[in-house]
Amino acid sequence: MRIVVLTGGIGGAKFLVGVRAHARAVGADVTAVVNVGDDVRMHGLQICPDLDSVMYTLGGAHDPERGWGRVGETWVVKEELAAYGVEPSWFGLGDKDTATHLVRTQMLTAGYPLSAVTAALCERWQPGVTLLPATDDRVETHVVVDVDGERKAIHFQEWWVRYRGELPTHRFVFVGADAAKPAPGVLDAIAAADVVLLAPSNPVVSIAPILAVDQIREAVVGGSAPVVGVSPIIGESPIRGMADKCLATLGVAVSAAGVGALYGSRADNGLLDGWLIDSTDDGTEVPGVPTRAVPLWMSSEETTAQMVRDALSLAGVS
Repeated sequence: MRIVVLTGGIGGAKFLVGVRAHARAVGADVTAVVNVGDDVRMHGLQICPDLDSVMYTLGGAHDPERGWGRVGETWVVKEELAAYGVEPSWFGLGDKDTATHLVRTQMLTAGYPLSAVTAALCERWQPGVTLLPATDDRVETHVVVDVDGERKAIHFQEWWVRYRGELPTHRFVFVGADAAKPAPGVLDAIAAADVVLLAPSNPVVSIAPILAVDQIREAVVGGSAPVVGVSPIIGESPIRGMADKCLATLGVAVSAAGVGALYGSRADNGLLDGWLIDSTDDGTEVPGVPTRAVPLWMSSEETTAQMVRDALSLAGVS
């Protein structure tokens, strides 16, 4: 079996732990197509938060308490930058994490594409799945906000890390997506897939930037593999992160029904052939999309692997 997962963020990384566990049990191959809209250049370094979150989590190096970054991290570089008064002061890099960004930036500067750099970094961490950035091209999520009496676009990282998403927010813009091409291997993986899963990632700033690359969306919607999404919302709250603030900006209900309708049915040129929701949301209906209610809390590798089995069952594959 060949499984493709569109993913981003900590929730997506945790979901991939369960996907990998199930894949190992049945001998399946897994390709994770990862959001790059969060990518940003800080202090001269190219930072890829979602790729790194997935790589560290699957490589056993993530910090389980913070949920992001490296376990056992130190912050000497951050403190020294602050002592120099170097901006941005609101974005801190751990010392171990900085090493990853240095290697990535050196390779990018030498002319290697992001997909090749990611493969090289994964040689160390051995994530057990194939990690592909959605695109090697520059795609960044910017947010149109009102700040200090002015309406302007700021990078997603500034919106979330600096302002915690508390600014009056009007829309999200995926800069560069209109001209971006899928990274090598992405379209081939989707074409060969037996199933495509949408991880329980933020639908607005993790999944949408991937699908904003037209050829990726066309491959998913027009492909032969069934597409099943896993709800990032349980009850009226996101499993993790700020999906509620992002959905509110779009005028979408913070609910499994709201996100399911946002993705839409493939029969109506949407994405979904199936929608996995939490047991507490049993009875949720999404027009044209079969739903199934199961426990969605990713409390362990075993419970997450069961979620994956439920998603594959809903897709009609095993």
